Amino acid sequence: MTDTPLPPQRRSRLQKFRDSDLWWSFWHHPSAVIAAALLLLLIAAAFLAPWITPQNPYDLAALELWNAELPPIWQEGGQWPYILGTDLQGRDMLSAILYGSRASIVIGAASVAVSLAVGATLGLIAGYYGKWADTVLMRVGDVLLSMPTMLIAILVSAVARQMLPPGWREAGASGVIVLAISLSAWVQYARTVRAQTMVERGKEYVQAARLIRVPPRRILLRHILPNTTTPLLVAATLNFGLGILIEATLSFLGVGMPPEQPSLGTLIRIGNQYLFSGLWWIVLFPALQLCLLVVSINVLGDWLRDALNPKLR
Repeated sequence: MTDTPLPPQRRSRLQKFRDSDLWWSFWHHPSAVIAAALLLLLIAAAFLAPWITPQNPYDLAALELWNAELPPIWQEGGQWPYILGTDLQGRDMLSAILYGSRASIVIGAASVAVSLAVGATLGLIAGYYGKWADTVLMRVGDVLLSMPTMLIAILVSAVARQMLPPGWREAGASGVIVLAISLSAWVQYARTVRAQTMVERGKEYVQAARLIRVPPRRILLRHILPNTTTPLLVAATLNFGLGILIEATLSFLGVGMPPEQPSLGTLIRIGNQYLFSGLWWIVLFPALQLCLLVVSINVLGDWLRDALNPKLR
């Protein structure tokens, strides 16, 4: 009697990922590990803000004017629980920073999702069908790329805000910012997907799928699009930090989030007015939070670009 070999156990996706070169590269890249840990901490603190902060900075009834302009707790005059001090309205700076970080993170992620969806779709159409579709889409992209991204975002944000009814302008401010950022950011994704699609459409597996009359939508979504995920993932990671920075700039210039719903850019704009009056904490801590967010995302993006580059393996 012979022993029959046991069938090999199927590994889960998590086990396969932990055995991959990408996971090994991540754990052997100290700056990427530190950046990932810092980013997770910042995101977790932002979304847990209602449970870990002493007040809701969006609730005007919760503001205490008699506690305005308090310095950080380690300075003379500081009071608990205002660890990072308060602003001129009695708003706790830690609460405002965490709530503002959540707004900035959501807007940055939403702008990446919208621009990625639009850019990937248009890139697939332009690269697969070519001819007039390719010409029209790429010329529109060239026009947008010839204009500064910040100028487009400011123009779209200002115009869209004026087109909204007065009662919707503050409620729709985040949606307007996402639209303003996505309008120019989709071009990078479209050009990336278009180039990869033009390469893939001439390969044998695509030609075979055409011969057996596979619908073009299935060819694009099931066969060509997965081959573009690597450059798209790198671009999305880097544009996530860029989206947060653009939102902060728009809010700093006064065409972004309103003062009643402060993001990091709004807090920096408000604090900048009192920088030389001794209230340095109002502008310093939001600016530091913005720097930590963007730098950690960019470090992760740089690592991901190197890790997924086959020439560096």
